[in-house]
Parts: sequence; structure tokens; C-alpha cells
Amino acid sequence: MKTSIPKITEKDRAWLLIDASNKPLGRVAVKIANALRGKGKPIFAPQVDNGDYVVVLNANKVKLTGKKEDQKIYQRYSGYRSGQQRLAANVIRERHPDRLIVQAVKRMLPKNHTSRKVITRLKVYAGDKHPHLAQNPKNAD
Repeated sequence: MKTSIPKITEKDRAWLLIDASNKPLGRVAVKIANALRGKGKPIFAPQVDNGDYVVVLNANKVKLTGKKEDQKIYQRYSGYRSGQQRLAANVIRERHPDRLIVQAVKRMLPKNHTSRKVITRLKVYAGDKHPHLAQNPKNAD
């Protein structure tokens, strides 16, 4: 038996379309993270970036279970004194609805150089319109 490692030139990136309306945030984020890394492909290797592009629609309708809408806190820090911001999930949803999905997916990816390149292939939109019709994205639901 020989183990074959896919070469960087063997990339065949597909475009996938995921509708996030009325689906739990964590479940959607797992599907997206696996598709971005290429874990569903038979030639998956963790050190090779051979994942797909993912287009997510209806990010503002993603479901948070329980009391997370009011109690889940997202915090960020600018680096300056008193530069810490703490915002609830419902505030983030009304200001930037795509950030809920992007942060959930980003935190599910490994923390390395490859994942910083992988996250650039994620396209998240609040509504059901997107500018990637020319790429013919396939439904991944």
C-alpha cells in the first residue's frame, strides 16, 4: 500500500451554496469549516489546502438556541487601554449579521497559516442575493 499526498497543482475547487436560515449556528459552521478544508474529499490531507469555496446566504436568519441571543457575549480588544468591547449576539446580528457565521467558522479551523488562507474562500451574505452566480454554486444542504 502506498499513501499518496495530493500535490498543490491538483486543486479542483467547487463552489458550494449553503442556506443558513433557521439552522443552528454551530451545525452550519461545522459544515462550512469541513467544506473549506476539503475534509469531504477522498484526497484530503491536513497540510494541503484543497478545500472548496463556500457561499452562505441568509446569515441574518441563523438560529441561536436557548438564551444565547441575549446572553452570549462576543468580545474584542483593540490593543489600546480601555479598548475592549463586549457585545451581545443580538447586537452583532443587527449590526453585522455575517460576523456570527464568520467567527464561528474561524474558531473551528486550526490556528495556522493554512487556515488564514482558507477563511478567505468563505463568502457570507445577510440576504438571499449573492454576486457569485457566474460560478454556478451547487447546493450543499
